[in-house]
Amino acid sequence: MKQATKSRLPASRVRGADVTKKEKWLGYLIGPAGALLLNAVLATYLNVYYTDVLKLTTVWGGAFLVVFPIVSKGIDAITNVVMGYVIDRTHTAEGKARPWLLLSAPLLAITGILLFTVPRASETVQVIWVMASYNLFYSFAYTIFNMSHNLMVPLSTRDTTQRGGLSVFNQIATIMMSGILVALVFPMAIMPMIGVDKGKWIAFMSVLIILVLPLTLLEYFFTKERVTLENQEAGADNAVPFKNQLRAIFTDKYMILIYAYFLIYTIGSCIKNVSLVYFCNYVLGTYNDGITQTMLSVIGGIPMGIGIFAVWPLARKFGKRNVTLAGFLLYAIGGAVCWISPTNMAMMLVGQFIKNIGGLPCAYVFMALFADVLDHMEWKTDFRSDGIAMSVYNIIAVAMVGICTGIFNGMLSSAGYVAPEIVNGVTVAAAQTEAVKGVITFGFVGLEVFCGVILAVLLIFLNVEQDIDRKQAEIKARQGGKG
Repeated sequence: MKQATKSRLPASRVRGADVTKKEKWLGYLIGPAGALLLNAVLATYLNVYYTDVLKLTTVWGGAFLVVFPIVSKGIDAITNVVMGYVIDRTHTAEGKARPWLLLSAPLLAITGILLFTVPRASETVQVIWVMASYNLFYSFAYTIFNMSHNLMVPLSTRDTTQRGGLSVFNQIATIMMSGILVALVFPMAIMPMIGVDKGKWIAFMSVLIILVLPLTLLEYFFTKERVTLENQEAGADNAVPFKNQLRAIFTDKYMILIYAYFLIYTIGSCIKNVSLVYFCNYVLGTYNDGITQTMLSVIGGIPMGIGIFAVWPLARKFGKRNVTLAGFLLYAIGGAVCWISPTNMAMMLVGQFIKNIGGLPCAYVFMALFADVLDHMEWKTDFRSDGIAMSVYNIIAVAMVGICTGIFNGMLSSAGYVAPEIVNGVTVAAAQTEAVKGVITFGFVGLEVFCGVILAVLLIFLNVEQDIDRKQAEIKARQGGKG
């Protein structure tokens, strides 16, 4: 048995064997909110900063904003694999993933600020700064945070009820807190105020980024890796050869299915997120009108608020897979309603409401379903592959952001997108062609119709939870024998 090293890391404030209310609120809701909020802001507005503030749309004949995100995410994919390998071979008294949360806190703050402090210099200097800062943040700092953060729910406990509750709390941080600021406050107050003024962008984002540091430390102190510590005590934490972990992951039908499911969902979500601002500015509303995006977000936020109370009881009664499958059928129907009349606010609001109700189960229970797959794999192979499994998950998440952003930017550029200008201190938007509006509309409402149908079909075969209680009982019996 490989003993956990006697670490000098600050100890977790969580002591008990069962999940506590303080752990839920501080470790899984408030703590992650800083980094998740920052990521949500960047997912929606960093590309706007590049196209409208720095005006990089025409660099390299329009190729820079197409190639650079894709290449960067290739680098990010490599660092995710490395990070997964490192986590699986980290042995401390505080666990294997939590120690990396501690390191990520200052790194996120430093590299996040670098994203926006691009110097007023030559085009070459700006391009180098953008590429360097982007990769320092996403391929280094955020990779460390995201890998360790995403493992907190699967490693927190084997109790499926408690784990499901933590999954819901964890997603509230993403959906509710991030949604309120990104989807409501930003379009209503922030974007009209900062426009395309670079100095205002830097000042506002710096304040937001600095908040990440104390909140991420809060997540570190109020989480606990019970599964990891349980395996250490039972002598089941010996390092497994990397090739064995990879073989286990890519030969398991449930893991392959959940990766395919997450891939399709991420493609649709990434294209939708990057096109949201453009859709509100040029198709449904007018540039930074402060109303259009807010209306869409309010309608989207109502179902998400209801979901806090409704989704988990439904998932416990009917099954996580079944509720999510039914949800994606509604998701596709809602998207189709939006696509029929994308310039009609009433139709858009109805369609968004239906779509967001359908997206509730995926939003709140996915990580609990992923945790079931990880337990299933441990039952099947007699070893954990959390770090490597999460690295593949994160590769999908980060690679698709870059690939989808690059594709969307390429489509915008080829369709003839024209960035706004500052005239006499006022931001003035250009009129876009029908081709540009068509690209934006498909990105925001069209693609997810197809994604919803495909996801519903995939979920038919993902029935991992039907006997997970028996498998968990067998895992504990094995550990008892080893002990």
